[in-house]
Amino acid sequence: MKLSKIVFAVAAVVTVVFIACSPNNVTVENGYKKYFDENKVTGTFGIFDNGTGQFTIYNLSRFKDSSYLPASTFKIVNSLIGVETGRVTNEKMVIKWDGVVRVMPGGDTAHGWNKDLTMEEAFAASALPYYQEVARRIGKDTMQLWIDSLQYGNKQLGSAIDSFWINNSLKISPDEQLGLVKRLYFGQLPFQKRTQDIVKKMMIRENNANYQLAYKTGLGFKENGNLIGWIVGWIEENKHPYFFVLNAEGPSDAKMMDARMNILKGILKEQGFFEGKR
Repeated sequence: MKLSKIVFAVAAVVTVVFIACSPNNVTVENGYKKYFDENKVTGTFGIFDNGTGQFTIYNLSRFKDSSYLPASTFKIVNSLIGVETGRVTNEKMVIKWDGVVRVMPGGDTAHGWNKDLTMEEAFAASALPYYQEVARRIGKDTMQLWIDSLQYGNKQLGSAIDSFWINNSLKISPDEQLGLVKRLYFGQLPFQKRTQDIVKKMMIRENNANYQLAYKTGLGFKENGNLIGWIVGWIEENKHPYFFVLNAEGPSDAKMMDARMNILKGILKEQGFFEGKR
């Protein structure tokens, strides 16, 4: 899609206003603190019951008023923009491995990254190199147009088109993250239905007779060196969706990949999910 067409498309949509929690539809749940303590991290968790319009939130001030680098949760938006602009044809499009062997923060080889990947494979493996190439193909001007249209976080890309979501230029609040995935679920973002359907399908990680669990994780470092972990998505039971966001923070050596999933699964299980009875 040419830049002039993108400008027209962006101008033609109403600016997306993310979902916002307010005192009259929020239950503060301090009991969730135990899950963060057990995993030696701090943070916030919020879940939105679409049927009742009610939020249940732990650490409300962090949920509403603090912003953090999105890290790999930005792959949701990077995918949307890539497909919408034609830089990515569909989830099966392969980007060749550049031959550089990447290593994970813990020192292990990133086996899931160091090979040719389709977009759906890169999304599942959270492969940074694939999405850095997508961002370069999109280009800074086009990326900025869509980020502005979405009103995504602080809308700051900085100078590096292939790392702004991991270098603390771009930041977003947990509240805004939840609003984004809710609108994706219902096809309400300013992208074609096909584009949103492709990305929505890539987010589904567990799907069985009792529930569907869809999410994207993120992992990155704050300016002070602390580790930030995200999980954003939804759980659906009996055609009833609940949207959630987990934001956790710990020291640079925190076991964040395990911690964030332990917290998410612990809270959802406590709330009666995974049995198909919600």
